[in-house]
Amino acid sequence: MHTTVLAASHGTSSPAGRTAVRMLVDRVAASLDVPVIGCHVDVEQPDVDSALASVADTADRAVIVPLLLSAGYHVYVDLAESADRAQLPATVAPALGPDDRLVDVLARRLRETGYAPGTSVVLAAAGSSDQRAVADCLRTGAMLADVLESSVDVGFISAVQPPLAEAVASARDRNPEVPVAVATYLLAPGYFADLAQQAGADLVAAPLLTPESTPQELIDIVLDRAAALV
Repeated sequence: MHTTVLAASHGTSSPAGRTAVRMLVDRVAASLDVPVIGCHVDVEQPDVDSALASVADTADRAVIVPLLLSAGYHVYVDLAESADRAQLPATVAPALGPDDRLVDVLARRLRETGYAPGTSVVLAAAGSSDQRAVADCLRTGAMLADVLESSVDVGFISAVQPPLAEAVASARDRNPEVPVAVATYLLAPGYFADLAQQAGADLVAAPLLTPESTPQELIDIVLDRAAALV
């Protein structure tokens, strides 16, 4: 049976974000013995429907791996509907998170900013109208707190309370003598990552992916999601 893997990211207008995601897809493709195609839920082309149509004549089935950190509307509705519309059998894998390996990358990105124990930490999440995605982000914040052995607040860039800037301000008010660091729980550079930089923290970690760094943990998670269904 000929299977094609579709690595479906959100999409971004950021050149740095596009490069970072493309590098992840390329690294995943180099590690699999089936074709891998990058596609997007929004903003960029090819979209998921177009990618599925492009492989309908050459593959027997498709596996869609969401390059999304939490399972919300895009996974449960957009990607599910694309799979249902496809001209070949298509299955949607789970989102990338929550996952201990993502938390390890978050902690490493924090340390790269100069984070030290005692610093107040706020996890910056994109936010979602889907409460399942919100729960995923809150769980990731709790997992990061366990790794750091310190409390971690969660702030959201859109859709959910508290807004990131308010979460940063609250952390500062509680401990005005220590710096506040933002752990950026975003896949790659882009508009939301820029907003995280503007939230008022003293330290802001890079997103999980950057043009200069494709953590092996991210590659392994995508490979695991694909392998479970290929």
